[in-house]
Amino acid sequence: MFAKTFRVKSNTAIKGSDRRKLRADVTAAFPTLGTDQVSALVPGKEELNILKLYAHRGDAVTVYVCGGNPILFELEKNLYPTVYTLWSYPDLLPTFTTWPLVLEKLVGGADLMLPGLVVPPAGLPQVQKGDLCAMALVGNRAPVAIGVAAMSTAEMLTSGLKGRGFSVLHTYRDHLWQSGDKSSPPSMAPLALDPPDLSEEKGSAQAAPALQGDMRRLTLAEENQENGEVQQQMCGEKSLPEASEDPSIRGLNPDPTDSRTLQEQMDELLQRCFLHALKCQVKKADLPLLTSTFLGSHMFSCCPAGQQLDIKRSSYKKLSKFLQQMQQEQIIQVEELSRGVESIVAVDWKHPRITSFVIPEPSPTSQTIQEGSREQPYHPPDIKPLYCVPASMTLLFQESGHKKGSALEGGEVRTIIVSYAKKNDLVDADNKNLVKLDPILCDCILEKNEQHTVTTLPWDSLLSRCLERLQPAYQVTFPGQEPIVKKGKICPIDITLAQRASNKKVTVVRNLEAYGLDPCSVAAILQQRCQASTTVTPAPGSKDGLQVQIQGNQVHHLSRLLLEDYQLPRKYIQGLEKAPKPSRKK
Repeated sequence: MFAKTFRVKSNTAIKGSDRRKLRADVTAAFPTLGTDQVSALVPGKEELNILKLYAHRGDAVTVYVCGGNPILFELEKNLYPTVYTLWSYPDLLPTFTTWPLVLEKLVGGADLMLPGLVVPPAGLPQVQKGDLCAMALVGNRAPVAIGVAAMSTAEMLTSGLKGRGFSVLHTYRDHLWQSGDKSSPPSMAPLALDPPDLSEEKGSAQAAPALQGDMRRLTLAEENQENGEVQQQMCGEKSLPEASEDPSIRGLNPDPTDSRTLQEQMDELLQRCFLHALKCQVKKADLPLLTSTFLGSHMFSCCPAGQQLDIKRSSYKKLSKFLQQMQQEQIIQVEELSRGVESIVAVDWKHPRITSFVIPEPSPTSQTIQEGSREQPYHPPDIKPLYCVPASMTLLFQESGHKKGSALEGGEVRTIIVSYAKKNDLVDADNKNLVKLDPILCDCILEKNEQHTVTTLPWDSLLSRCLERLQPAYQVTFPGQEPIVKKGKICPIDITLAQRASNKKVTVVRNLEAYGLDPCSVAAILQQRCQASTTVTPAPGSKDGLQVQIQGNQVHHLSRLLLEDYQLPRKYIQGLEKAPKPSRKK
């Protein structure tokens, strides 16, 4: 519904009586919400606006905006929550799970087809036709879409998960979401539920054999705006056993082949990240090192892809308790250098646990661009500077068969100029380093005030003047693709720091697309590495470009990601000097 820009009719502050009526409507529409939750959703004193708009199809929609974010919208006297509201109340609606790749299609206006569902071990939520439902992505319980069920759960199972499952009304990253603060979904671990007894449900028992087949295709129905036809688009395949092995799906859930408890597995992950960080990242010059910095900047970045380090889920519960244990084993020494602030002041790098630790293979997340259930290895593009022949220099290049607009490499330009000079006997007989200028060369490379005074030029001056007067261009070649030639100079990846509300500092990255990098994938990797919130928004002044915003000064993390993992040349990245300087040690 909000896949395209809507037209705002009015925007007014809500009256006190309308505020009370809205609370009553919310209580009636969502009875699971308690009185305190309704009061928090529709506050009594905060500014609350009513936005009346027309969607691109002409539907009249009423949107309620609180704190700058749309929290509810009303369509045909039915009240619906937005994704902003569902992130605060994730259990408000029955939630179905789908693949990350499907979200791109939902944002574009597609409905969710049943083959795109991921069936959890606990089975699908029980809903009836017409019920309001939420959709989340594998590995994260935070809803990213809202829709109406096109059939009941029993009918879904009976159909073998075929056909249209949900009419999608609103999604994360659509234009209604963009009218708010454009924040990203929070990370919420999926609920661990026991699978139900399928024998008790007739429909489930009948559908169980069908669910073991190869019907995990991600199929979407997209509306063709021109002819109204519905097309089905295949988005990829992944069977249920494969899905259970996907690290992005596994998250914090225990490995089914591992007999250890989740707490034991988290203890092992905690110690693995601890030893990895000491062996590979922390240097003697970094000491003393704040324990909070050690956790946020070193241990979290050593966490394997698809897993999330959560100390609260370990037996230690707190970082300080874990570090005390490591100190008792004489691996590190921790001191309270200032009141309430602990630092690591010494590390025994010859300790057997550090020396015997085997560094794991590099994380695939840092070396690939993830697209849904598929992973495509990333290789940096081959970028070559080129020179285009302008109209003023066509006479000089036409003998070599090049016309106006021809793109040439620097070596080709040099060869053409040398060949032209030798062919026309322009090399000075007395000094081979000088080239006599004929009328064509004079018109192409000399200024007007030099036409009658300059008769010869050295080779290097001739070539440099010629290159300066050619139009700049560049060629980008991605592995397995045809070269792309564009005029002008390639824009470097731009890293800047900006101030936001409450004087908070954020890091902004632009122009990633020119180098084949998906801003959403980069944002997801940085969110895990930096343990900070990230958002992807339209870049100002760019028609289709996107920018990634990370909370805090994260230039050092960006530097490692772009230079080491993506292996981009430093000359194509500007702003790396803005990384925070290490504090001076006393």
